[in-house]
Amino acid sequence: MPLTRHLVAGAAITAAAVALLPGQAHAAGTLRIAKVWYDSPGSDTGTNTSLNGEWVQITNGTSAAVNIKGWTLSDASNHVYTFATYTLGAGKTVTVKTGKGTNTATALYQQRAAYVWNNDKDTATLRRADKTIHHTCTYNSTRYDYKTC
Repeated sequence: MPLTRHLVAGAAITAAAVALLPGQAHAAGTLRIAKVWYDSPGSDTGTNTSLNGEWVQITNGTSAAVNIKGWTLSDASNHVYTFATYTLGAGKTVTVKTGKGTNTATALYQQRAAYVWNNDKDTATLRRADKTIHHTCTYNSTRYDYKTC
């Protein structure tokens, strides 16, 4: 085989290997925690409105709906929310609010009467139904009210 053919074939293999790097695969096409709004606006009064001012958004960046029934969302203190029957559509986002409310396709409520997310530092963990960690988002700041993950 001529040398130029080896170079072209080698370049194609190298380009294919670069396209499959794990770091690049994570950027798109995943179901993940997108944002944690850990400090609700205004004073922490404990009202339902204030409780629902803290939330976590989960985004499905895949091209298929994902059934997350039995998955959990928790903080570092082990406040655990378990997803009931719920399928997150392809390209869709759901907001999981701390307080009480009626679930919709785009908003789920933990039905809690107390805050979950610490205002200074915490870790949001999304686990599959088999308890394996799917994604985490850690923040350590009093400078902002939210963390984009």
